[in-house]
This record gives sequence, C-alpha cells and structure tokens, in this order.
Amino acid sequence: MTSSITATPKTDAALAAELQRRDTNAMEELYDRYGRLAYSVILRIVRDAGIAEDLVQETFIRVWNRVQFYDASKGAIGPWLLAIARYRAIDYLRSVRSRDYVAYDEAEADRRSLTAEAAAFENGRRVRAAMRKLVPNHLRVIEMAYFEGLSQLEVAERMGAPLGTVKSWVRMALRSLREELVPDRTARSFQRSAISFP
Repeated sequence: MTSSITATPKTDAALAAELQRRDTNAMEELYDRYGRLAYSVILRIVRDAGIAEDLVQETFIRVWNRVQFYDASKGAIGPWLLAIARYRAIDYLRSVRSRDYVAYDEAEADRRSLTAEAAAFENGRRVRAAMRKLVPNHLRVIEMAYFEGLSQLEVAERMGAPLGTVKSWVRMALRSLREELVPDRTARSFQRSAISFP
C-alpha cells in the first residue's frame, strides 16, 4: 500500500535560494513555472514563434548564469526573469534592425541548437539516467554548453581540445541521448516536439 504525499509548492524565494545553490532541479521547476509566461512576453515583442522559443532558452540560460547576482530583497524572481526575457527580445529586435540580415556564425548556431536540445533534455528522470550513461567527455561538453552557457569555442578552450573534436563530442552526445530517450522514433520527430508551449 503506497501513501501519496502532496508537496507544498515552493515559494519564489525558496526556489531562488535553491538556484543560487546551483540546484538543477530548481531550474527545471523555474522553467515549468515561468516558461510559458516568458514565451508570451517574448512572442508579443518579436512576433515569431520560432525566434521566441530560441529566446526563451537563452533567457533561462542567462538566469542560470546570473542568479548569483539576484537579490530577493529587491523583488521576486518571477518579475526579474520576465524582465530578462523582455530585454532579450528587445535586444534581438535592435540587432535585426541594425542589419538587413542577421547572420550567426557556425559556432553560435551550434550553441543555440545545443541549448534548445539541452533544455528539452532537462525534463524528467529518464533524461538524467540517459546523461549518466554518456562517456565523461560527452557529458562535460553538454554540461558546459547548457549549465554554464559556454559556446563550443569556449568549451574547446576550457577543455584544451580542438574545436572540431568538441563539435564531434556534442554530436555524438546528442545522438546517444536521442537513441536512449526515443529508441523507436526519429530524432527529427523528437526535435519537433521537444520544446512546446501548450
């Protein structure tokens, strides 16, 4: 006979404290709590669903990287996160307006793709189990690119490895995770459904 325990939702202050202790489960909870709101804020500004999804991922990475500077006495973490989302969307529009064509170099495009994949991979126990099966170098490049927000060039410098090697590790790591998580579905189908805002 199993007993069910209804968990009391964490306050924003408690969630912020866990994030500052680098608790990745708290990051997942923050995403569940504010992901759709951040998406709505960004979409109203950029008016493009695909770009809005990318900017949401960048927003949460910025929050993760800057949460140590968050001061709860100046306001709740939700409005702080949404302000970052809004500024990121405005910055994007400014960059588009300053150039007729926005071109991301290969490393930036790879980083954005990796960020989106990693954000999707963060959902659930199956994912954590799959990540534990990665070889050390593959696991490290995923952690540095997502949790630390580094570009692949920065990962290569940190690890003292050629950029081409790091890119290969990223591709192999993502392929291993896809095969582990979606053994009987195509990777393309997984990518389409990985990040959604119902």
